[in-house]
Amino acid sequence: MKITIAQLNPTVGDITGNLDKVKAALGGTQPDTDLIVFPELFLTGCHPRDLLEKPWFIEKTQEALRAVIDLSTGYPETGILLGIPVPTGLKTGKGLSNSAVLIYRGDILLEQPKSLLFLYDVSDEARYFAPPGEIKTIAFKDEVLGISISEDAWNVPGLWEQRFYPVDPLAILAEKGASIFINIAASPFTTGIDQTRFRVMRRQAREKHLPLLFVNMVGGNDELIFDGGSFFLDRAGKAVTILPAFEEALVTIDTTLPGSEDRFTSRDKIEAVHDALLLGIRDYITKCGFFQTVIGLSGGIDSAVTCSLAQRAIGSDNIFGLSMPSPYTSPESESLARQLSDNLGITLTTIPISSIYQAYLRSLEEYLPEDNAAASVSRENIQARIRGNILMAFSNRFGSLVLSTGNKSETATGYCTLYGDLTGGLAVLSDVPKTMVYELAAYINREVEIIPRGIIERAPSAELKPDQTDQDTLPPYPLLDRILYYYIEEGRSGAEIARFGIDPEMVEWVIEAVNKNEYKRRQAPPGLKVTGKAFGAGRRMPIAAKY
Repeated sequence: MKITIAQLNPTVGDITGNLDKVKAALGGTQPDTDLIVFPELFLTGCHPRDLLEKPWFIEKTQEALRAVIDLSTGYPETGILLGIPVPTGLKTGKGLSNSAVLIYRGDILLEQPKSLLFLYDVSDEARYFAPPGEIKTIAFKDEVLGISISEDAWNVPGLWEQRFYPVDPLAILAEKGASIFINIAASPFTTGIDQTRFRVMRRQAREKHLPLLFVNMVGGNDELIFDGGSFFLDRAGKAVTILPAFEEALVTIDTTLPGSEDRFTSRDKIEAVHDALLLGIRDYITKCGFFQTVIGLSGGIDSAVTCSLAQRAIGSDNIFGLSMPSPYTSPESESLARQLSDNLGITLTTIPISSIYQAYLRSLEEYLPEDNAAASVSRENIQARIRGNILMAFSNRFGSLVLSTGNKSETATGYCTLYGDLTGGLAVLSDVPKTMVYELAAYINREVEIIPRGIIERAPSAELKPDQTDQDTLPPYPLLDRILYYYIEEGRSGAEIARFGIDPEMVEWVIEAVNKNEYKRRQAPPGLKVTGKAFGAGRRMPIAAKY
């Protein structure tokens, strides 16, 4: 059988635009294609969230489905397999299924609902969808298709410490006579996910001794980045075809061809994060209807990496840099911000904030005495809030999206100012630990120096008071990021973390800082998810709580 993989980038809610992508893909397939396969929830984009609760939205998806059915009559030799929410027709339950629909010559041959509804991390599928009544195979041309959706292929017995579901749908499909597995997915990117996916799917192919086609979505939708990387495995679990990551692709495969053991190579971690962030920035900006961004450039590593990524994602002409020196900004910071903007070819405008800051202090001198420690923090934060206000003024005036620049380490511990440096429409680095920010800087500079070496080598500082450095308040970043990884991603207790030879008092300080700053993170802009536990999309903690 010849199958065309449509690894494409839909937009959530844009049913008309996504339908146009189906039409274009069909027009671009080879005449002898037996089947074209689109990703999970392709017609709606993923995840549509509470749009699924709108009757008009479901009706519009059904209209699009009928359009695809009509379209199929013009391609009588090609079946169409795509993901779409389908009304169950039942008066009880959720009323919808997350389904794979097989269309051929003007008819629906199969509607196979997703069996294992994603109940953890970034998804709330059980909020919207009902599980299937039956898992079915379908005879199509010379094959018996065993069709599954994303999570259905992941519940391999013995592979995970904890199994979330009681059944393995692929085992059921194999028992029912499937001759090939097809898994359509909207599987989001995290570091190392390509290797994990390949390991899971290879094991399914090997144990069931059946070829397996994995078709993944590509593109950025809100916090989530879908990285593509679709592939086809032979019955021995060897890769026949692997599609590129982070880009659309339309590739036709021959299911009779054998695979190769050495065809799969896991992506370099920092290269993958870099490319994921580029895709996430580009799609967030364009899908939200923006064309330009405005970024505050401090002469520090975070704003430099954010600006460099944005420049690569949408081009120099669409980046507007602002330098906003205060009384405590060093001449070196201003010079480095200028060097960076010159290297990137972006516009940089300098707006000093000292006079604005002094006006604030004169108005509040009765309440912010210089000899009061709490007042000192307030005076520092005023500077950050002035900058946030100026960034938003430029955003309003020119219709530009503000990119905030804070990293995960600072966001985790609250080393950021609410309504100050948290201001923005997208937090590019909010899931990137500080140590990884430096790795990204090195990757950006791998061929030519884009980020000035002075930015990389200087001690990180908010420059909100004389001679300030981050390490005045925070533990050294390598140690801080290690503690944060154990606590946030692995969910370990303070006592467990201390057993790794880390000072218990420092561990307790970090944990307390993370817990008490949840209210800040809840008000922060959405951030691009690249690790196993991102704030917002991947980690949902109470605010008014004591634990």
